[in-house]
Amino acid sequence: MRLRGGWPLALFVVLLVAVPIFEVYVLVQVGERIGVVPTLVILVVEAVLGAWLLRREGSRTWRALNEAFQGGRVPAGELADAALVLVGGVLLMLPGFVTDVFGVFFLLPFTRPFARKVVAFFVARRLSRAGVVPGAYGPYARGTVIEGEGEVVQDTETVTVTPDQIESGHPQP
Repeated sequence: MRLRGGWPLALFVVLLVAVPIFEVYVLVQVGERIGVVPTLVILVVEAVLGAWLLRREGSRTWRALNEAFQGGRVPAGELADAALVLVGGVLLMLPGFVTDVFGVFFLLPFTRPFARKVVAFFVARRLSRAGVVPGAYGPYARGTVIEGEGEVVQDTETVTVTPDQIESGHPQP
């Protein structure tokens, strides 16, 4: 039997089962080493610190996203940061030490650029394996090449050329 989603779906299901089991194992080991109460205190402090960090970095990311939109720029980096902040916040809210490490890695402003590059690498690799070529979708993606010559004109006269004139090869004004 073959899964419809392929190996990413299978990996997601395995992680959905394996991560909580591993988190419980780590919590038990930490609890045996330092005691139950200190372990619970650390978990609560991590959750509170995570909520504060999520709020701070979330508002910074939101502000940067709005500035990019208002500046007329494509907010690619800002959107990636917003996604990382969201995922990092969710990971910090989950009880456990392992997910907290990844959550902090995604949330801290000085580790987020590296996390963005790592995620971009895996996404680009996955897209290239799927046959998606960057830049293959757009106005010049069909491979149409229009050759031409140009010259600098000092006159400010406006010339209108129709698409039919261009296709026929005789763009005369």
